[in-house]
Amino acid sequence: MVSTAIPVPNNMESVYEDDNSLEDDDDASTSTDFKVGVLMLNLGGPETVDDVEGFLYNLFADPDIIRLPGPLSPLQSVLAYGISKRRSPKSIEAYKSIGGGSPILKYSKDQGDLIEKALKRKYDLSAKCYIGMRYWHPFTEEALDQIMKDEVDALVILPLYPQFSISTSGSSLRVLQEEFAKSKKLRSLQHTVVDKWYDRPGYVSCMANLINKELDAFTPEQVKEGNGKKHVLFSAHGVPKSYIEAGDPYQEQIVECVEKISNQLPDDVEVHLSYQSRVGPIEWLRPYTDDVLPQLGADGVKNLVVVPISFVSEHIETLEEIDIEYRELAEENGVTNWRRCPALNTDAGFIEDMADLVMDALSEPSTSVTEACVRNNCEIEMQPFNERMGISTEMGNSSTKRADAKSMIAAELINGRLAMVGVAGTMLLELLNGKSLLRLFGMM
Repeated sequence: MVSTAIPVPNNMESVYEDDNSLEDDDDASTSTDFKVGVLMLNLGGPETVDDVEGFLYNLFADPDIIRLPGPLSPLQSVLAYGISKRRSPKSIEAYKSIGGGSPILKYSKDQGDLIEKALKRKYDLSAKCYIGMRYWHPFTEEALDQIMKDEVDALVILPLYPQFSISTSGSSLRVLQEEFAKSKKLRSLQHTVVDKWYDRPGYVSCMANLINKELDAFTPEQVKEGNGKKHVLFSAHGVPKSYIEAGDPYQEQIVECVEKISNQLPDDVEVHLSYQSRVGPIEWLRPYTDDVLPQLGADGVKNLVVVPISFVSEHIETLEEIDIEYRELAEENGVTNWRRCPALNTDAGFIEDMADLVMDALSEPSTSVTEACVRNNCEIEMQPFNERMGISTEMGNSSTKRADAKSMIAAELINGRLAMVGVAGTMLLELLNGKSLLRLFGMM
C-alpha cells in the first residue's frame, strides 16, 4: 500500500497527491471543523519530590529499560518496586538540588502552546498540541483519551527526541501501537509519525546559534588563558553498546547531527563528542563524558562549552548531572572557563521549525504507528511474527526486507536482553549490598 498525505483543509496546501487518495478527501478539505492534533511524546519526570518513587517505579517497570528474559519476566514489577524504594532517597536529593522537581512537563507545555500559535500565525491552522509522557503524568494513554474526546480528525505524532532510539522514541511508539491495537476508533484515526528530525536544517541552525552565543561569551582574557583555543563538548545520552550492534540507529544519527552542527561553528573551534548517564557493568557507548572531562583538563583545555545534544528541554540530566556533577569534575581537572549551552526549550527558531515540521508531516506521505515501529525495529513483541511481517509488507513486498527485519528483531531480542540482564543483576546487587550506582538511564 502506498501511503498518502493526510487530507487537510485547502488553506494548508497539501503538496502530496496520488491515485490512492480517498474519494471523499474533498469533503474533508473543505470542512471548517477539521481538527488537527499534535501528540508530543517525551519520557516525563516527577513534578514534586513526592512523585519520585512512583516515577522511578514506572521507569524500572518498562522492559525497554530493564528487559528480563522470559522466565524472569513476572519479576519485573517486583524488581521495579525494590529498585524504586532503594533509589528514591538519592533521587529526591538530586531533584531538591534543582528546585524540587523536573521542569520537563512545564517546558513541554510551553513548547506546545507556542507551536500552536506559530501554526496559526504562519499557516492559519488551528491545531491543538497534546503531551504524552512515558513514565509520569500526563501519560500517553491519557493524551490519547483526550484526543478521542476532542474528536481529532488528523494527528501528527512527534517524539521530542531529535534522534531515534529504541529506548526513547521506540518505547513511546510501542505504547502507541499497543493502544492502537486495542481501539478500533484509534486505528481509524488519520495519523502520521515523525520518528526522527535531527537533520532538519532549522533544528541544526538553532543548535548552532545557541552554541555560538556561548562561544562568543568567552572574554579575550579567557581566550588568551586557553592559548587562543575554544572547545565544544557534545554530551549525548548513552545507550548500551549492544543496542547499536542490534541495529539501533541512535549513534549514527548522533554523529551525523554533531557533524552538521559543527559545520556551522567557527573553524578554529575544536569539537568533541561523549556519552553520559550510563549504568551497570555492561558496556555503553564510548567515550564516557566523565572520562572525557578529566582528559580535556589534562590536555590543557580551559575554555569549554558543553552541549546536551540529545535533549530539547532542561531536566535532571542537564540541571543536575551536567551543571553540578560534570561542572565540578571539569573544574577539578583544570577546565577553568566552563559554559553550558542551554537546551532548546522555547527558543523562537526552534518553535518555528517545529511548526514547519508539523506542516511538512501533514503534506508528505503519512507513516502509521505500525510502519514507524516496524521500520525502526520496535514493534510490540506480543504480536505473532508472521502478522508483524504481514503488516510490514505495506511498505513493500520484498522478501529481502522481511528477512532483514527478522534478522534485526532477533538480534535485538538476544543482545538487548543480554544487556539488560546485566543491568538487572547490577540493580539486584545494589539492593542487597546498599552500594550506590550511577544514575539509571532515562530522561528524568
